[in-house]
Amino acid sequence: MSRAEKPSRRTVLAAAVAAAVVGPAVTAGVAEAAKVPARPVDYRAWTTHHDWRSGTAKGVRVVAGARPGVVIATPAGTTDYTDPHTGTTATWEYATWTSPVHRLRVPSTETIASWNAHTPAGTWIQVELNGTYSDGTRTPWYVMGRWAAGDQDIKRTSVDDQSDGKSSIWTDTFAIDDATTGLRLVSYRLRLTLYRKPGTRLTPTVWRLGAMGSDIPDRFTVPASTPGLAQELSVPRFSQEIHKGQYPEYDNGGEAWCSPTSSQMIIEYWGGRLTPEQLSWVDPSYADPQVDHAARFTYDYQYEGCGNWPFNAAYAATFEGLQGVVTRLGSLTDLETLIAAGIPAITSQSFLKEELTGAGYGTSGHLMTIIGFTADGDVIANDPASPSDDAVRRVYKRREWENIWLRTKRYNASGSVVSGTGGVCYLYFPARPTPHQRRALAAVGVR
Repeated sequence: MSRAEKPSRRTVLAAAVAAAVVGPAVTAGVAEAAKVPARPVDYRAWTTHHDWRSGTAKGVRVVAGARPGVVIATPAGTTDYTDPHTGTTATWEYATWTSPVHRLRVPSTETIASWNAHTPAGTWIQVELNGTYSDGTRTPWYVMGRWAAGDQDIKRTSVDDQSDGKSSIWTDTFAIDDATTGLRLVSYRLRLTLYRKPGTRLTPTVWRLGAMGSDIPDRFTVPASTPGLAQELSVPRFSQEIHKGQYPEYDNGGEAWCSPTSSQMIIEYWGGRLTPEQLSWVDPSYADPQVDHAARFTYDYQYEGCGNWPFNAAYAATFEGLQGVVTRLGSLTDLETLIAAGIPAITSQSFLKEELTGAGYGTSGHLMTIIGFTADGDVIANDPASPSDDAVRRVYKRREWENIWLRTKRYNASGSVVSGTGGVCYLYFPARPTPHQRRALAAVGVR
């Protein structure tokens, strides 16, 4: 995702969906807003020992401890995988875990999976989703991501060209092709496949697997919220712009690194640090080499960018003691609840230059870190699209900011209707939250 006003692959695909709901359908969507639940988002995760034992295991076993999870026990079989980005074919042992069916409290137009895992060299994982539509038919098993913390065994990747004529996968997002038909996803299962090199005792460990389903009403504007908190968190400041031109093989360098730059800010807020050995591959003349590292290890080789939402959350969870999820929030009140508990958030938004006073740029997709609120209720953001680390802290007008973040429809520079993110955010928080943090997360639908 870049701060430049140019369409990302996600935006181009989503624009086709947006075009189907221009005009009367948009008005109808706004009129229907009063009929949807107060929180039109359902995030469900499997994280506890009981959760993992409730699934169907083929070759995996559940491990207990402070962070229960699943690992390979006796592999279910072997399979060949040809990496589409290297052309290399290798044989892997595998085992699978399939979740129980989760019936969505909110029949959904979009669903995004996310996960937290440890994948030592010689291992990787695949996450898939299979669901039931409101018409009683089922989706195929969609691949939501093939992921490894490193990039030596496979190239982590989303999978394009997945569709059944009713829904499609847009990089990391399951979406109903035409929401105006009333079709929704009403339930789903997630399937986790763990891979390792044959004949070894290596194994991935997966601690968290979940998905966020949502049905956000079509809207160009959202109701104004009432300020309720004046607080600012001390979050490290990193600029993506000082990395411009560095490692262009990762989405053309720092100009497009808003997502990993934001991720690294919050990781370091929670105490996550990279060792000199981990950073030894980065040119020693580069400032903030941890940002280069974050870009490399969030990079999606199919999307050809660092803005894959679940890949960023998974990267954050590679740091000891951290969890990461992708979800949607419903208001700035939700953000205030998190900030009050010491939890900053990474938000995704798109806007024209004139829609956000003081930004100085327009964007078709940009991530920034929300760290607090002023006494007047304005939003304090660490915006990586800044010329230096010192310039990263920004204050944006509350009314402008909440609208560009929470809307689902907007006009681009040419006057065409395109999509907005509808409140998408990444949340990174401790593996063992405090009681206050746990209550705040529960209040926004995350456990």
